Amino acid sequence: MKIAFFECKKEEKEFFSAHLQGHTLTFFETTLQETLLKPADYEAISLFIASVISDEILEKLPHLCYIQTRSSGYEHLKCASLYQRGMIVSNVAGYAGPAVAEYAFSLLLNTTRKTCISLQRSAKQDFHYLDLKGMELFGKKIGILGLGTIGLQMAKIAKGFGMEILGYSRSKKDLFDQIGIDFVSLETVLEQADIIMIALPLTPSTTHLINQKNAVLIKKETLMINVAREEIIEPALYHDMHNIFACDVSTDVTLAHKKDFLYTPHVAYYTKEALERILEISLRNLQQVIQGQIPQNCLKPACEKEYM
Repeated sequence: MKIAFFECKKEEKEFFSAHLQGHTLTFFETTLQETLLKPADYEAISLFIASVISDEILEKLPHLCYIQTRSSGYEHLKCASLYQRGMIVSNVAGYAGPAVAEYAFSLLLNTTRKTCISLQRSAKQDFHYLDLKGMELFGKKIGILGLGTIGLQMAKIAKGFGMEILGYSRSKKDLFDQIGIDFVSLETVLEQADIIMIALPLTPSTTHLINQKNAVLIKKETLMINVAREEIIEPALYHDMHNIFACDVSTDVTLAHKKDFLYTPHVAYYTKEALERILEISLRNLQQVIQGQIPQNCLKPACEKEYM
């Protein structure tokens, strides 16, 4: 099979070259749209979040039968032609549970205990701390929006802190009771939670899930952390609300200058272990397609809303 890899780092090239011998592999450090300037005969392509699928791109790939993104999110693949052509598409859902959940709590602890400020002051030989009174997590109510791989990992960590867990998701699983998650409505989370963590995928139904209409339910002292896509919260609220204190995936760089707001550059997933899982899942998906199987992480083309 002729396979092209885009936004590919050195270690990724070495990994796929070692495990896909016998196939024609081409590697590019650049994005798909930067690289593909003329038609090519690739049968499969592997890309990352900066490579955007479009009708123009697909016209240049007449032999393409499989697209994989080495990410959980797939907003960059939402092209109507994918559905129309019945293209096989996969992501690497589930790879980042521990990494993103642990990072969310690192942001939370930095806020509740003002760790960053303490470290900055100590480096300057300033040991004044009376304005750095913190807040304990023990006994607090945490509301987790989205109880997939990441959300469930958040719940397990929260349980270790002795927190009461409120969970909102599309469906309830038996595992919720085992962990100690109180399965409630979105409104209940917004009204009752002392801390809200967002771990939802971005879909038409979750876009602006928290908006100016329901944000009034949120207590003024509630802390919010969003390590999911920024669009889940209506854009104006990032500037209008004082509750939102941390965001890991945002194109609004002005938030980095907002007082009492932690802004980080899409780094929650970035651990050695998570990167290894990305490679392993991507390889497994590729091998399954090569063997004529549907990849385990397939975004089913029969379901239009997966792409639209």
